[in-house]
Amino acid sequence: MKKSMIALLLAGLFGAAHAATDADVDNAFSPYRNGMPSFPGLSAGMTINKGNADQFKEILGAGVYKLIKDGLFEIKVGPTTDFALNKAYVAATKANLNKAKLGAKPGELIGYVAGRPFPEEPDLNDPRAGEKLAWNFRYGLNWGDNAAVNMIWKYKNMETGREERRVKMDIHFLNFKHRVLQQPTPEVTPNPSQIFKGTYLKVWEPNDVRNTQLLIQRFEDDLKVDDAYLYLGFQKRVRRMATGQTTDAFLGSDMMIEDFEGYNGRISDMKWTFKGKKLVLLPAWNHNELALSDEFKDPDGYKYISFGGQGGCFLNGSWQLRKVYVLEAAPVNSSHPVSKRVFYMDAQMGSMNGANEIYDRKGDLWKVLMVGKSHADHHLPQNKGMGIGVDDGFSIVDVQSRRCTTAQFKGRVDPKLSPPEMFQVQYMRGNE
Repeated sequence: MKKSMIALLLAGLFGAAHAATDADVDNAFSPYRNGMPSFPGLSAGMTINKGNADQFKEILGAGVYKLIKDGLFEIKVGPTTDFALNKAYVAATKANLNKAKLGAKPGELIGYVAGRPFPEEPDLNDPRAGEKLAWNFRYGLNWGDNAAVNMIWKYKNMETGREERRVKMDIHFLNFKHRVLQQPTPEVTPNPSQIFKGTYLKVWEPNDVRNTQLLIQRFEDDLKVDDAYLYLGFQKRVRRMATGQTTDAFLGSDMMIEDFEGYNGRISDMKWTFKGKKLVLLPAWNHNELALSDEFKDPDGYKYISFGGQGGCFLNGSWQLRKVYVLEAAPVNSSHPVSKRVFYMDAQMGSMNGANEIYDRKGDLWKVLMVGKSHADHHLPQNKGMGIGVDDGFSIVDVQSRRCTTAQFKGRVDPKLSPPEMFQVQYMRGNE
């Protein structure tokens, strides 16, 4: 009897062990099946600006609220839409339910096969709930098994709107393991180093940084430090990057390599804390229904997103009310330039890049990263039916220096554009 009472008390304090069910999976991937979320006074088509921001503060990320309240930009509200994830990924989640377990320390995951590792609703009483959400992001479908993205970055003075630099580059992603969408599945072989994911980037313009290439090899073992390499065209050689360089300003922009995709680091590099669930406005839309930019003439007629607001620093696209998990990540390395990151993790998509806050070492708000997502069915034809949210571009605003970096994307899910050999050091040497 005494043992039973102790068990009940512990369950109340820390959350009872819960085996996920198929119903949990359905709820995770279809959070709006019983109706779209709402908030008093909020309606599609309205605008949120400094005059009414206080009325909607509860559904705005803290950083976004500050930017609106300071009069730097406005939000046009769109209807909440269903970003249904790929059926193969959902099926893999059900097929491997409850196989993934956290190890004794952060960065250890045991038994994971494919799909979302922890599809059950996170519990505030679970001290490792934040870590589980981080694993869900790592093995999520931000781009799927592969992607090729043409990017145009602009560095701007937010006060004057002056464009100080423009960089054109391509970035490619490839999941080597836990693949469920495209052949080969479940993994790319041979893979003797047990790489989980490769990231390859090449710069085309301007000439002073042309042929700069970046390669990141993230290992299946999260406790193993990433292999990262940089090829500088003017030096014509590959050099291994020091770990700390991932938190430097990348090519002089407001972005760190660690900021890529919202968070581009290891699980073990951070202490993860789940702060609760809520409804928050995130930038999400149908690309083909936006007022797009005519600035660039793409050969296939594709049009990029546009920017407005103070200095042209803000996404021109609608924001929609979505269910999120608020997640904080604090670096375990005391010399890290960031004291914490705050993510508003989209509960349906599992993405962590909608409206992030980055705080400096003193704990003051430093930057706000906003990545707009398009529904794949309303984007390029080859993305239709892929069951992902397509990253359409980003804005990262430095609220302290009053600067920003914006990016416009043309992203394609096409295995032919990101072959495995692209993610090897030898490819960098021969790809001038």
